[in-house]
Amino acid sequence: MGRRMRTIAKQLGRMRLGLVLLVCFVALTLAGGAILRQTLLQNAHESNTALSRYYAAETNSSLTMYRSLLEFGTESLDVRMERGESWTELEDWVEMYCERLRSVVGDDAINVYGVIDGTPLTVGDWGELAEQDVTTDAVTGATPDIDMSTRAWYREAMASPGETIFTDVYQDALTGQNIVTVARACWAGNAVLAFDLYPENFVFQYQQQDLPEGASFFLCDSTGNLLYRETSLTNERGIDDYIRDLVTRIEAGELKGADAYIIDLDGRERVVDYAQLDNGWYSIVTAPREVILGSLDTVNVLFGCMVAAFATGIGILAVRDLRRARTMERTNETVRVLGNSYYAIYLVNYEEGTYEMIKGSDYVRRRIAKKGPYADLLRTAAEVIERDTFEEFEESFSAESIRRLVAGRVRDYGGDFMRRFGDEYRWVNVRVLYDESLDPEEVVLCFREVDQEKQRQLQERQYLKEALESSKQSIQTRQAFFNNMSHDMRTPLNAIIGLTELARQHTDDPAATTSYLERIDRSGKQLLALINDILDISRMEQGSVALNNEQMDLVQVLGDCAVPFQLQAEREGKTFDLAFDVRDRTVMGDALRLSQVLNNLLSNAIKYTNPGDAVHMRAEQLAGDATSAGAAGAVASYRITVADTGIGMTEEFLGHLFDLYAREQRFGTQQTVGTGLGMPITKNLVEQMGGTLEVTSEVDHGSTFTVTIPFARAAEGAGGAGAAAAGSAAGADATAADAISVEAPRPVASATPAVAAPAPTAENLLASLAGKRILIAEDNAVNMEIATEMLGMAGLETEQAWNGREALDTFAASVPGHFDAVLLDMKMPEMDGCAAARAIRALDRPDARTVPLIAVTANAFAEDIVATTAAGMDAHISKPIDFHLLCQTLAELIAARGGDAS
Repeated sequence: MGRRMRTIAKQLGRMRLGLVLLVCFVALTLAGGAILRQTLLQNAHESNTALSRYYAAETNSSLTMYRSLLEFGTESLDVRMERGESWTELEDWVEMYCERLRSVVGDDAINVYGVIDGTPLTVGDWGELAEQDVTTDAVTGATPDIDMSTRAWYREAMASPGETIFTDVYQDALTGQNIVTVARACWAGNAVLAFDLYPENFVFQYQQQDLPEGASFFLCDSTGNLLYRETSLTNERGIDDYIRDLVTRIEAGELKGADAYIIDLDGRERVVDYAQLDNGWYSIVTAPREVILGSLDTVNVLFGCMVAAFATGIGILAVRDLRRARTMERTNETVRVLGNSYYAIYLVNYEEGTYEMIKGSDYVRRRIAKKGPYADLLRTAAEVIERDTFEEFEESFSAESIRRLVAGRVRDYGGDFMRRFGDEYRWVNVRVLYDESLDPEEVVLCFREVDQEKQRQLQERQYLKEALESSKQSIQTRQAFFNNMSHDMRTPLNAIIGLTELARQHTDDPAATTSYLERIDRSGKQLLALINDILDISRMEQGSVALNNEQMDLVQVLGDCAVPFQLQAEREGKTFDLAFDVRDRTVMGDALRLSQVLNNLLSNAIKYTNPGDAVHMRAEQLAGDATSAGAAGAVASYRITVADTGIGMTEEFLGHLFDLYAREQRFGTQQTVGTGLGMPITKNLVEQMGGTLEVTSEVDHGSTFTVTIPFARAAEGAGGAGAAAAGSAAGADATAADAISVEAPRPVASATPAVAAPAPTAENLLASLAGKRILIAEDNAVNMEIATEMLGMAGLETEQAWNGREALDTFAASVPGHFDAVLLDMKMPEMDGCAAARAIRALDRPDARTVPLIAVTANAFAEDIVATTAAGMDAHISKPIDFHLLCQTLAELIAARGGDAS
C-alpha cells in the first residue's frame, strides 16, 4: 500500500504541475489581452480626442469670420456715433451693413440688429415691428416700447464690451425657427450690433475623410442643441435627445477616460471623445468599440484555441492518471477521515503477519517500531488492555480471525473495551476495516477513545431503567387507584340501586321509604364528591385550574365555611371552637377555592375524630405584616389553623400524605370513605394562591394543619361577591363539590362573621317564593320534570322551554314583568344557555336587563362560572341541583330586583 500511495503522490504531483502551468499560461494571456485591449482603447481615445480638437479649431476658424465682420461693424458704428449722425442716418447705415453682410456670407436670411442706449434701430425685423403699428418716437423714429433688457444676447454683449458673443440655439419669437445670435457691444458701451444665424446655414470647412471608419462628428451648443452632424448612424430618430443626453453625461464627468462608452441609437457601444470651444460649444467624436477592438478578436480566438489545446492535453493526462489512482485514492480518503477520529491506525497484513503504523499513541510509539511483526503489536496492546478483556481481544483480532472476517466479506468489525491511560481506565472502540481498494491481504486496524460517549450510553441506559421502573410503579399506583375508585364508586351506586329497589317495595310504608330516600341522598352526594375530586385532580395535573381574584370578606368566608361543620360536630358529640384575629378582612382572593381548602381540612378534622374529641379553627393576620395594613393593595399574610384531637396519622404515612391516591390503611384505624385526593388537591390550591400548607400529627393525639396565604388588601366599601358565593356554597353542604359549583354574586348585608347568622330555613324560603313565575329552559325530560316538581312544591309557578331559542322566544312574547326569573341550562340544542342569556339581555324591553338569569347546569368548573357571568347571568347552580340553595338564590335575586321575596 505504501508503494501505491507514493505512486499516487507522483501522479497527483504531475497533475498539479500541469494545472499550475495551465493557470500561469491563461493568466499571462489574459493579462496580455487586457494590456492590448487597454492600449487599443487608449490609442483610439487619444486619436479621437485630437480629432475633436481639430474639429473644434476648424469651427473656431469658421466663427472667426463672423467675429471679424461684427468687429468691423461695431467699429464703424462707433465712428458714426462719434460724428453725431442722426437716428435715420444710423438706421440707413445699419441697413446697408446688413446688405453687405448677406452678400459676403452668401446668406440672405441674416438679420442685423442695432441697439443704441437700449433702443433698437428700425431695420430688419425691427422694421417689420414698426410696420405692425409699434409706437415710434416722433423725433428719432425709435421704438421705445421694446424692452431690450429681456434679450439674453443683449445683456451678455453689454456685459462684455468689445467681445463677440455667440448664444446657444433658441427659437425666434417672430419666425419660430431655431437661431443663433452673434452680438458685440461697441467700445463706447452704449450700442450693440447683432445678427441672427440659422444653424443650417453655418459655413464650416470640415474634411470629412478625416473621420475614422464608422465614427460620427457632432457640433452642438453648451446645452446639447445640435448645430452640425456628420454621422454613420443608420437610425437618427431621437438624435436630438441623444445628443442632449450625451452633453449631460459629458458635463457630469461620466465619459472621461478610454474605457467610457455609451450605447448609440443603433444599439452599439461607442467611445466618446470631445473638445469644448471658447464660446462653450462642444465638438464631439464617437467611434464604435467593435471597430477599435476588432483586431483583438482574432487574438482572442487564437488564444482560445491554444488554451483549449493545452487543456485537452492536460485533461487526457489527468484522466489517465485518475483512472490509475481512483482505487487507491478511496483508500487515501478513508485513511484521512479515520485519522481525524482515531488516535491509532495500523495497516495489518494478515498473511505475512506484519503491521505498518500509520498513526500511533504515545505509549505504543515508545515501545515498538513503525513497522514489524503483528505479534509485537498485540503484545504491546496487552500491556494496557484490561486483563479480563485481553484474551477475548487477542482471539477476536488475531491474524487468523481477521483472515476469516475478510473471507466472509465482513467490512467492519469491532467492539468496546477498557484501556488504561496513565493511572485510569477509559473506554476505547477498536475496528477492523476491509476494502478491495487496499492491497491484497491488508486491513485497517484502528482505535478510537469513546469514554464520554460510552458513559453517556451507560447513563442513558440507567435512566431508561429508572424510567421503566418509575413507569411500572406509576402503573401500579394508578391501577391501585382505579381499583379503589371502582370500589368507592360501586359502593354508593350499589346503595343507590339497592335502596331504590327497597323504596319501591315499601311504598306503603312512608317511614321506611323516607329512610331509604335519605340514604339514597347521602350515597348520591358521596358519589358526587368522588366525581368532583377525580375531575379536580385531573385538571390540576394538566395545569388548567385558574384562580378568580376578586374582593371578598375573609372573616365572612371563613365563618360561612365553619357553620355546617360546627352543626355536624354538635350532632356527633364533638367540640368545635372558632376564633378570629384579623384586622384587614376585606381582601382580594378566590373565595371559592379558599372555601374548598377549608372544607377539605374541616371535613377531615370531623371525619377522623371520635365523640368527645375537639376541633379548633383559628384565623389570624400575622403581626409581621402590621406595617402594610391599612393601604389598598398592600399584601398581608394570614395563618389559618385547623387542629383536632382525633386519631392522628403515623409518621410513615405523614410523608405520603400529599401523594396522589394515598390513603392510610392500618390495623385498628376506623374505615372511612375517601379517594386519597383531598389532600393533594388542597396542597395544590394553597400553592397556587402563593401560600404554604404544613402538617403535624401523632397517632391517637390528633393532627394540626397550618395554612399561610398572602392576600392583597382591598378598598373598603363595596361588598365582596366572592364571599357571598362561598358562604352560600359552604352553608349548603360540607362537600368540596358544592364549594366549587356555586357562583351567585350578591351584596354582603353585614360585616359580622357568618358564624353568628344561620342560613335561612326551608320554611322561610317557601313563604317568600310562593306565586313567583319561573321560566325553565332544559332539554332533558327527566331534569325538566324534577325541576318543575321541586319548584312547584315550593309554591312557584313554572313554564317550560326545551332549548335556548324557545326560551328566548317565550320570554320575548311575554308581557314585561311576567317572569320573575329564568333558569337556563348551558348545553341545549339550537341555542345554548349563554347565547340565550346574551340575547335576552339585548332585548329592547324594561325587564330584559333586570330579570334574574340563573345557570342551572352540569358544567361546574371555574371557567364555566366565568362564561355564564360574561353572558349576563346572575348566578350559577351546578347539577345535581341543591334545591334549598336554588330557592335561597332565587329569593335573594328576586328581592334584589325589587320584588317582595325577601
